[in-house]
Amino acid sequence: MTPRRRAPGIPHTSQATAFPLGGIGTGNVSIGARGELRDWEFENLPDKGRRNPHSFFAIHAAPEGGTAVTRVLEARLTGRHDADAGYAFDQLAGLPRLDAASLHGEYPVVDVDFTDRVLPVEVSLHAFTPLVPLDADASGIPAAVLRYRVTNPASAPVRVTIVGSVSHTAGRGTPGPDAPWGMRATQTVRWRDDGDVRGLDFGIDLPEGDPGYGTLSLTTTDAETTAKPQWVTSYWPDGARLFWNDLIDDGLLSAEERLTLEDRPRGLFAELDADPEAAPLSEDEMLAKLPRLRTGSLGIVHALAPGESRDFEFVLSWSFPNRRRGWAGHIVLADPHIDETVQNHYATLWADAWAAGRHLHANLPQLEEATEAFVKALYGSSLDPVLTDAIGANIAAARSTTGFVLASPQSELGRGPVFAAWEGSFDHAGSCEGTCTHVWSYAQTLAWLFPSLERSARRVEYLLETDETGVQKFRGNRVFGGPSWFMGPAVDGQLGTLLRLHREWRFSGDDAFLRELWPAASRTLDYAIREWDRDGDGLLDGEMHNTYDIEFHGSEPLANGVYLAALRAGARMAVHLGEHERGEAWSARADHVAAAMDETLWNGEYYRQVIDDPDAHRYQYGDGVLSDQLLGQFHAFVNGLGHILPADRVDSALAAIVAHNHRDDLSDHESTQRVYALNDEGGLLLASWPRGGRPAIPFVYSDEVWTGVEHQVAASLLFAGRVDDALRVERSLRRRYDGTHRSPWNEIECGNHYARSLASWALLLGAGGVQWDAPSGVLSFAPATDGPFRSLFTTGTGWGRVEIDERTLTIHLDGGALDLVELHLRGETVGRDIRLRAGESHRSPLTSTPTPEAP
Repeated sequence: MTPRRRAPGIPHTSQATAFPLGGIGTGNVSIGARGELRDWEFENLPDKGRRNPHSFFAIHAAPEGGTAVTRVLEARLTGRHDADAGYAFDQLAGLPRLDAASLHGEYPVVDVDFTDRVLPVEVSLHAFTPLVPLDADASGIPAAVLRYRVTNPASAPVRVTIVGSVSHTAGRGTPGPDAPWGMRATQTVRWRDDGDVRGLDFGIDLPEGDPGYGTLSLTTTDAETTAKPQWVTSYWPDGARLFWNDLIDDGLLSAEERLTLEDRPRGLFAELDADPEAAPLSEDEMLAKLPRLRTGSLGIVHALAPGESRDFEFVLSWSFPNRRRGWAGHIVLADPHIDETVQNHYATLWADAWAAGRHLHANLPQLEEATEAFVKALYGSSLDPVLTDAIGANIAAARSTTGFVLASPQSELGRGPVFAAWEGSFDHAGSCEGTCTHVWSYAQTLAWLFPSLERSARRVEYLLETDETGVQKFRGNRVFGGPSWFMGPAVDGQLGTLLRLHREWRFSGDDAFLRELWPAASRTLDYAIREWDRDGDGLLDGEMHNTYDIEFHGSEPLANGVYLAALRAGARMAVHLGEHERGEAWSARADHVAAAMDETLWNGEYYRQVIDDPDAHRYQYGDGVLSDQLLGQFHAFVNGLGHILPADRVDSALAAIVAHNHRDDLSDHESTQRVYALNDEGGLLLASWPRGGRPAIPFVYSDEVWTGVEHQVAASLLFAGRVDDALRVERSLRRRYDGTHRSPWNEIECGNHYARSLASWALLLGAGGVQWDAPSGVLSFAPATDGPFRSLFTTGTGWGRVEIDERTLTIHLDGGALDLVELHLRGETVGRDIRLRAGESHRSPLTSTPTPEAP
């Protein structure tokens, strides 16, 4: 296979870069551009910027006959140094660090190369959390591998210690009588050795059912270890000083003889002792008065011969099993069970952090092999690097604090884990709760990587959040046992959910799943026909809530395009289930809607809103160019429905969106709304008015730039063959997220790791024209570019790589199984009755050049 291109390095001076580690629904810790651990977010909520005291790695390198060097394994601190009281004790900013670092990320793998003029060895970091397509549990381990590689370039041997120090993250609270030192409980840490795995095991003296209960471990399977199981605890930073003294002495650590140097409070803290003349306190009594934080250090020691390289491998694992049973958000305010807890799914697989770490150690060879195969398949493809960058980087949102996986939260759903999510993650709280349907309908990544999670979400939407009239709440609350939200449906959310049902059924071929949800799903489409086409002209009209958090009036293409796609998808599902009359009626209605859109909404260049007076109702767009005007066509492309609108008009509308809404430079753009792109950056506006007629107050957000909309437009451009325009949009977007001002692994909208950014997976589908139709057993490819083609592909049961040249189409299956009835290339059958298992390949000769599939 062609070697993949390495991502450009991000220098250590970048303060925006944060590469998140962690599994689906587990929380994250991130690697910064300096190689530091940052943004500790384990405790079932976002917590950007949170430091974990005394948590860092260090190196001690002692060359034979030379001077030993000890450094924190991070590049030097950059940026402002003017905090009002300087750097805090727990940051240890005064310890010597390395000269520089360069970070390279190909999600889910990150590499940091360190450089230093004094250190006698070369050192780098390789870190990841396993990601195995189609296996949500293997990709949902609450742990990360941190592997430091050290090379001795000198002519003399060097003895090297790599040591990780960490504090537990649990126990935070509000300072006061019940939470002295800002912690609700006291942490614990102990040395543990199970034979194969050894290291630090952290706990907390809280009941196991408490929402704040959690465990953490730092472990290794390396036999050559050294440790300081617990630092000295004191009012002052004595523990850090003693640790550093111990390390620089000879690179070996030893347990402290006493865990505190105090016998009574001194100086600033004397008020804590009511009787200074009393006898000295015992160590246990003193520890009860001291800060509740506990820190430990685990090191690995090896001698490196000249020219030798060696890996020093650690696993950081965590477990915070209890999530509050309610959103505790800012929109869905009814949380009757917020004082109860529900268990995270990962906690049903691994009892605590130590168990999760042991699992990762024991299964690391096969988990890493699958992860590396995925990275090679994606980043070693022939796709333009900006596309693979966007596709891969945004997978991080699927494993961020935006989403979580609950363990059977509602009896109505039966057994099994359930995926639920915010729209995004504010720095210290979730953003916009309820697995919002009109935002998550854009998202494609989970559906193609971890389809079981998307199927679980469809069950919530149809079994819990859809009523007998066909109204589906676009924010869910019943997953936690709360009442349904008060607001009615969103047109793009409700119809988008039906399209996602079609997607999940088509990808899985699971008829039982479809039949279970079909009664509720069919009601939602009948509701749209009955309630949203009030004048019977075939077009949806009236007041329709949508993803811009307002209502559109009149007739317009976003709602009607999604409606048209839903009718096409609904008709196919109805016929498959034997409801031929219903399917034929929906198909006929779709024909009528398509004709009405062309007749009424088409202006010769693009589709626009038809409304008598755009200013009669606030927040409309009238004759403006809406970037989402082909959202229904996007869903149709992704769902294998092909062109639902005339191909020439789709092409013209896409050209208009790019020509009028894309800006290579936003320096002159005027916006009084939220700002996600500015100055000389480029981006795609949500709307513009090249023909005039801008309303006095157009719809909210119209002057903004949303990455999720940019991805859906770029994917649609790829499906339509407008490759250059797609690359123009994506290049502007990813330049904004180059690590300078924004992290490449965190596309923001209303919150970090915003769900709409997961539309980026459609770029892979559009570039390769890949479609998997489980009911018919057909796998199809139709690359958007000529010439040799290589790409990752996934199906409901297997995943791997496809390679196409002028003579052959070859499938390499990297995981799972694949049973094909037919294999298609640009609409022509090139293979039949193919059976593959992981590690196997199939080659189909191309006897003639396939002709392009008809629109």
